[in-house]
Amino acid sequence: MLHRSPALSVLDLVPVSEGSGPVEAIRAACSAAKVAEGHGYRRYWLAEHHNSPALACSATTVLMGAVAAATDTIRVGSGGIMLPNHAPLKIAEDLGTLAVMYPGRIDCGLGRAPGTDPRTAERLRRGSADLVDFIRDVTELHGYLGPATGAPGETAVIGRGAGVRLFVLGSSTGGARAAAELGLPFSFASHFAPDQLHEALAVYRENFNPDAPTSQVPEPWVSAAVNVMAADTTAEARRQLLTLRHSFAGVLTGRRGTLVAPGDTAELHPILRSRVDHSLRVTACGTAVEVVDQLSDWAAALELDEIVTVTYAHDPMIRLHSLGIVGEEWARRNGGGV
Repeated sequence: MLHRSPALSVLDLVPVSEGSGPVEAIRAACSAAKVAEGHGYRRYWLAEHHNSPALACSATTVLMGAVAAATDTIRVGSGGIMLPNHAPLKIAEDLGTLAVMYPGRIDCGLGRAPGTDPRTAERLRRGSADLVDFIRDVTELHGYLGPATGAPGETAVIGRGAGVRLFVLGSSTGGARAAAELGLPFSFASHFAPDQLHEALAVYRENFNPDAPTSQVPEPWVSAAVNVMAADTTAEARRQLLTLRHSFAGVLTGRRGTLVAPGDTAELHPILRSRVDHSLRVTACGTAVEVVDQLSDWAAALELDEIVTVTYAHDPMIRLHSLGIVGEEWARRNGGGV
């Protein structure tokens, strides 16, 4: 259901900038979470990726603990944990422990993608990503996190009944069908895979089952991710966006590296530039006023409950500035908060 205005949240892949390392990237994530909290963003999600020197987010629940410890009120979650990489019980134990440590603040977004290359997925002892198996594993996880029933043989899990919120993440209609069948909130990865956005949201809304044993919301709830870069001038925002475009070109060509400064980005071949344009077309860029205009129009057209912002910058201070001015402008238009 559409709120009076959707909430703003953040997804962080904890990218490593050229000339620095994972320690600096993790510190930057904690700093960004503090800024997001101070400007009223609803939640701060951390991704899961493996075998990538460019991303410091392989231990998602560990990062969640670091961000939760660095903040006071913002909800902290996974965006997402790739469930076939893990045993549901282990995820329940991690999340339940976090929920006890940081009451009322822990979310769990769940996805099916490997978050890595096939060889590394094999080393992770990755299980099946089939939709049926994924739904089974989410159901099992939900059972571990729900209130204790006292049934014989029930597994003792720290944080049972502590209110961990589950979300299904996806970039296709498959994830939408899983979220609908489970009666869970759905978040679409339109920041890099926008092709099935409209179809997936329609599938989710049309098939949503509020009576599922795993249901956590009474009606469809949808968020979607958008790349955001805001600066004091439109020209500067577009210049800073070159960092993201260069990074994603590396993804498409299999040569992903650390984030480079805008002035160090190479001119893209026209064919590659077209592919980058297509993949990153869900992007809001400009001054804070321009970005909020773009976000508002986009969210209204899709009837979103929440907007998940994704911001890449070589200089962490650029990202902090973008988060801050967008949050301020959003709050100014929407009664003082997101």
